[in-house]
Amino acid sequence: MPALVKTPETTHHVYFQDCDMLGHLNNARYLDYFLNAREDHTTAHYALNMGELAREQKAAWVITKHHISYLKPARQGARVRISSQLIHFDNSSLVLEMQMRDESGARLLALMWSEMAYVTMPAGTRTDHANAMMDLLDELDVEGVDYDPDGFDERVKEVRQQLKKQRRAAGSDE
Repeated sequence: MPALVKTPETTHHVYFQDCDMLGHLNNARYLDYFLNAREDHTTAHYALNMGELAREQKAAWVITKHHISYLKPARQGARVRISSQLIHFDNSSLVLEMQMRDESGARLLALMWSEMAYVTMPAGTRTDHANAMMDLLDELDVEGVDYDPDGFDERVKEVRQQLKKQRRAAGSDE
């Protein structure tokens, strides 16, 4: 069986209706773009339909916290790349990292961590992931990203430095 894609990526168009008067993607819309991309990624790469899963297991992930850094504007009409990856999990929670880059993938526009708790429905009380889900999460957890709840700013700096090195190696340091 082929290995699962740990960091799926899709390309998205920045729509006029989602932008502010300066032609930049509205800050609140980044959340929608990131979360919609993650839903696309889980459906396409892991055959997981979050709504069906919630109905079957009578439990779902709820967002408890977002950390987001807006680095460069995503401009109206542009195409952006959005990637998502699991960077931490335990028995009843997980943390996703999502990155928005320019179309070439060379410039980081925004980075977000979403912390989620797994809760029962409809009570909303925290519950443990099923064993099969723990196995899937273990397979999807990316290596090389050291998750520290207080380390968000350091992670942003690390990704920006990695991309800068890649641009220099490719002969472009714009």
